[in-house]
Amino acid sequence: MLNNWDKWMAKKHKKIRLRCQKGIPPSLRGRAWQYLSGGKVKLQQNPGKFDELDMSPGDPKWLDVIERDLHRQFPFHEMFVSRGGHGQQDLFRVLKAYTLYRPEEGYCQAQAPIAAVLLMHMPAEQAFWCLVQICEKYLPGYYSEKLEAIQLDGEILFSLLQKVSPVAHKHLSQQKIDPLLYMTEWFMCAFARTLPWSSVLRVWDMFFCEGVKIIFRVGLVLLKHALGSPEKLKACQGQYETIEQLRSLSPKIMQEAFLVQEVVELPVTERQIEREHLIQLRRWQETRGELQCHSPPRLHGAKAILEAEPCPWPTLQPSPSIRLPPDAPLPGSKGKVKPPKQIQKAQKEQQKQAKARGQLDEPPTLSQAKAVAAAGDARPPQDMPPKDPDHQDSAPQDSAPQDSAHHRSRESLTSQESEDTYL
Repeated sequence: MLNNWDKWMAKKHKKIRLRCQKGIPPSLRGRAWQYLSGGKVKLQQNPGKFDELDMSPGDPKWLDVIERDLHRQFPFHEMFVSRGGHGQQDLFRVLKAYTLYRPEEGYCQAQAPIAAVLLMHMPAEQAFWCLVQICEKYLPGYYSEKLEAIQLDGEILFSLLQKVSPVAHKHLSQQKIDPLLYMTEWFMCAFARTLPWSSVLRVWDMFFCEGVKIIFRVGLVLLKHALGSPEKLKACQGQYETIEQLRSLSPKIMQEAFLVQEVVELPVTERQIEREHLIQLRRWQETRGELQCHSPPRLHGAKAILEAEPCPWPTLQPSPSIRLPPDAPLPGSKGKVKPPKQIQKAQKEQQKQAKARGQLDEPPTLSQAKAVAAAGDARPPQDMPPKDPDHQDSAPQDSAPQDSAHHRSRESLTSQESEDTYL
């Protein structure tokens, strides 16, 4: 599948989506994420760019913040457990390179767990380009200074919750709990700090394939099963209890098989998300004015990214290792090979031109034949040697083509003389 990625994405994208929903094998997950996100194409389009950024000194104001956040990312994982280890060094390199690649955006603390998860599955350079794709294609504007994109998506999530779970939507409305209080870490870290590790990997498999709608679906599923029934709301009488309920979710809700099944079956599409995005953007402009962060449009999944940035594979040209003449038969073929159509056409043209010039022999008429015979008896050609009857009988059969050719030339000569005599 990975060896013929473009063909599978163009003709069998549904199978790729089903494969991601079932879970990518651990041995292929890192490579698959690169292909799905378009990080592989970015790496090929920018050879040596990461090394150039890695050798640059970087902005001191971001370097200090990054240094303070390194030990907070998965402190119990073997890659990041030791200060100054190779895991923390690679994490620092990736985050510093991004601040140089997008200096207007800089560094956001939520990027650190994203980069750490990527580094667990691929080298630093590949992780950097996957991080670029997440920040620019999947979640554009999430890590800007004003966090305007995440605020818009919070309103979109709350509006979609009204259709998915009216009970939870009503409770959050009555308690006047802003979506930013519970969904900021979910969305900005892509649930890397919320779900169990096995569930994180399954969610990321689908997220790279289908885009941000998977993040919305996971958030809606968690809200529905945490606050979607009157029995569960009995323990959430105020804002504090409600927020604590959402911060300490039930392990059953976050269990891998249950969560993935609920996410796959939840009917929330890209079209619904984009429709709500336009509605919330209009409300934002009416109440707060224009957005200060002009982020690029969001692309929903691997197929949209591939169509927006097609892979620049070089076209293969045929290069035969054995060159044969046009009329030569191929090795192992039976019989004479038919010449190409172009050669046949050229031969026909030559024959037409020769016939037009009168170079092709036509069968003589009866009067011309008698004139030829008379001219032959009256004056034999002087350049022909006398016939030797003994030698004529002993002539080999191989000379027949030559005699016939000579006979044709003699016949044409006598025909010319006969025409002169006739005229």
